[in-house]
Amino acid sequence: MSYTVLARKYRPQKFSDVIGQEHVTRTLQNALEQGRTAHGYIFSGHRGIGKTTVARILAAALNCRSSDKPSAEPCGICESCTEIRAGNAVDVIEIDAATNRGIDEIRELREAARYKPARDRFKIYILDEAHQITDAAFNALLKTLEEPPDHIVFMLATTQPEDIPQTIRSRCQHFSFRAVKFDDIVGQLRDLVGREKIEADDDALALLAEAGDGSMRDALSILDQAIASASAGGRITADSVRNLVGAAPAHVLEEVMQAISRGASEDVLRQVDHLISEGHSPTHFARQMVRFLRNATVAKIAGKDSFLLQISSEERERVERVAALFGEEDLTRHLQIMLRTHGELGYKQEQRFHLELGLLKMAHAQRLLPIEQLLTDVAGASNAVPKLSQTSGGAGAPRTSARPSIVPSPLSGASDTRRAETNHVSPFAADSARKGGPRQEAAADQVAGSAPRSTTGGSAQPRVVMGSAAPANVSEPATESRISASPEVQRSAEVNSQLVPQAPADLQVSKVQPSIAATGAPIDRLQAAVLQALADGNQRILVSMLEAGEWAVEGNEVVIKVSESQTVVDMSVGPEARRLAIASASGILGRAVKLKIVAGANVAAPEKRNGASAKSSGANSGVGGRGRAEQDAVVRRLQEKFGAEIRTVIDYKEKR
Repeated sequence: MSYTVLARKYRPQKFSDVIGQEHVTRTLQNALEQGRTAHGYIFSGHRGIGKTTVARILAAALNCRSSDKPSAEPCGICESCTEIRAGNAVDVIEIDAATNRGIDEIRELREAARYKPARDRFKIYILDEAHQITDAAFNALLKTLEEPPDHIVFMLATTQPEDIPQTIRSRCQHFSFRAVKFDDIVGQLRDLVGREKIEADDDALALLAEAGDGSMRDALSILDQAIASASAGGRITADSVRNLVGAAPAHVLEEVMQAISRGASEDVLRQVDHLISEGHSPTHFARQMVRFLRNATVAKIAGKDSFLLQISSEERERVERVAALFGEEDLTRHLQIMLRTHGELGYKQEQRFHLELGLLKMAHAQRLLPIEQLLTDVAGASNAVPKLSQTSGGAGAPRTSARPSIVPSPLSGASDTRRAETNHVSPFAADSARKGGPRQEAAADQVAGSAPRSTTGGSAQPRVVMGSAAPANVSEPATESRISASPEVQRSAEVNSQLVPQAPADLQVSKVQPSIAATGAPIDRLQAAVLQALADGNQRILVSMLEAGEWAVEGNEVVIKVSESQTVVDMSVGPEARRLAIASASGILGRAVKLKIVAGANVAAPEKRNGASAKSSGANSGVGGRGRAEQDAVVRRLQEKFGAEIRTVIDYKEKR
């Protein structure tokens, strides 16, 4: 008697023998018990997971003679069951649809389906690889499948159910088979080698299950090879299984990843040369690397004992050691590179070169810095404030140093100094610390050495403090985000000018405004700051209305009485204007306040101020932009101390 391969010798003959498809076998058994069997079934799924086997078991259950009706479990001893198991049953016709796919074959099947079974209850057609049938043949079968005779049952097995027309699928019950679990395959293999009285290592069985890739039949086929390769009475080892499947030794994968972690490109190339010289396939090695990197990534995220890792105990130790060398971002980047390399090897001519290129990319990727860290460094450099050292006035004064240093604003006080001393923790550093990657120490060093943010909210241009005795700071125009940030930010934005120091004796002034610090009472400073903020926000009508009003501070409210009607007030005070006014007032008073505008009040005409009122009135004051710049105290001090000269004055209000 000829040898029968394990996949056929131990083919399940009952529903209870099928492993990994409980959702299918349970449903079919319940349908048989309740007498609710259908006339058409579609069994789809991965190769070698039991689709045709379940179809044969169902056919045996339908025609089993152990009872006068279909049985939930075939007996396996009656004439019908034995003939179906041998494959020579008269009323169970198994057709290979890959070769009998034309319309003529389907017409013959349709004609034969009209006749009753010769002996059994049902005439059953099992169409294997049903997706190979042509569209014309499916159309010829459509009417028979929609209204079949009572004695006909169709079973279609396919690996590509999407290729079957929807009209056919809608007339059948569709069962989707799952890939067999890794542990189920290992358990089945261990049971079979015990029956065959063959010794096998657990790691060897795990490799067989992994090589099967969810297919029980593939794992049994490789087991047959492993048994044949071992000497009589020999033991199946992991190395013998690796040689059979053409896999590279496991330690080679670990050594390649260690070389990549060191950035040793030459060691990587030596390993590839060693593998190619021994006859290993670049495509197969790339596939191994993809699996290995995936397992290392899972071990990094979920730990080596996670159920997501379907590998042997020895392999778990290897992936844990590799996972300790890289961070989560590094492993995902390496996996992406190797996936792309594996895809390219399928259609590239020089496979070795592309494999080497992919591994070198992984080695070079170790030298890359995350974009978050680069952005953090740039932000820290842009927020640093350059210090202009000045030893004496005149034309020979030195310019700003190449590397900026932090200088606290003279108006911000001790709170700004304490804020500047506090290091800013970047999002990259926080995320790296949370994940515990290998770059955590480098990220901590970067955080410790990063420059603190300036109190102006990280502007693109640094704040320049001219000398140590400057009466007021000079900053860039304040934006809305800075106005509502803090009182210090509001006070630093009061002088809304752009001073570009090209040389101590050559100072360009693009816009200079009066300093609020020079005004008198707090209510005057408050009014000047609010009107200035509204003027900068292009709220001219509201500025003229509030300028003529009476201002008062009552608790946490800034009350402004105006003579205009409530309708005019509602039209003039929009959400943006209210936000600007509240932010400016809160900055001056140092606390959160509310804005209340009382309409229809009797208000006396106020006197013109030299501060923000005169500035907000613009052209009505009769003083041009150059005149206001020349009268400003800051500009005068700069002219006296540095010999600066006003060359250009740009008044942005006049341009609006």
